[in-house]
Amino acid sequence: MNRPIGIFGGTFDPVHFGHLRPALEVCKQLNLEQVRLIPSKVPVHRAQPVAPLEQRILWLQQVTEAVPQFVVDLREVERETPSWMVVTLESLKKEFPDHPLVLILGMDAFLQLESWHRWQALLDSAHLLVTHRPGFVRPERGIFSDWLLQRETEQITLLHQRVEKGEGKVLFLSVTQLEISASGIRSQIVAGGTPLFLLPDIIHNSVIDCYST
Repeated sequence: MNRPIGIFGGTFDPVHFGHLRPALEVCKQLNLEQVRLIPSKVPVHRAQPVAPLEQRILWLQQVTEAVPQFVVDLREVERETPSWMVVTLESLKKEFPDHPLVLILGMDAFLQLESWHRWQALLDSAHLLVTHRPGFVRPERGIFSDWLLQRETEQITLLHQRVEKGEGKVLFLSVTQLEISASGIRSQIVAGGTPLFLLPDIIHNSVIDCYST
């Protein structure tokens, strides 16, 4: 059985350690073959990015050069439709038919899952891996009560099985959660501050240049 491929989407406006560290820990803990970082061109659930698309892609490419398991995937950039994750996963399943897919989400995104386009079809193509802080309280309301009851697992080995229609699992995984946000970085720069130690040094100066102009 081929190892799973992790999927991590976002605007990356800018990419920072709050994105990169959890993705790396998931990659190691699940023994993923790779993590595909997918920048969105037309995000559906948040405001449009501040940084130009080309700049966000360049930042991702620069910071992932040192991590062989990280791959920048431009499929959402290259298509004209909004960045619906369900469509992205369907295309990935066709491209990698012999690999299980694992969609990596933070807890904030997971709690908004019901608002996603065709959200229930996500598990037709991939497992869901939800990152959280140690000691988190499991969500028990709304869609998560009955839906999770049928799909949640604590066995990482189940995420190494290829997903057939509707058979994806949901696993919660404790990782190092860094209190860093892209919006906070942008606000600091606008106020004359610095993002030093919040994101990789290789993009530090260009991030300042981008948001301070």
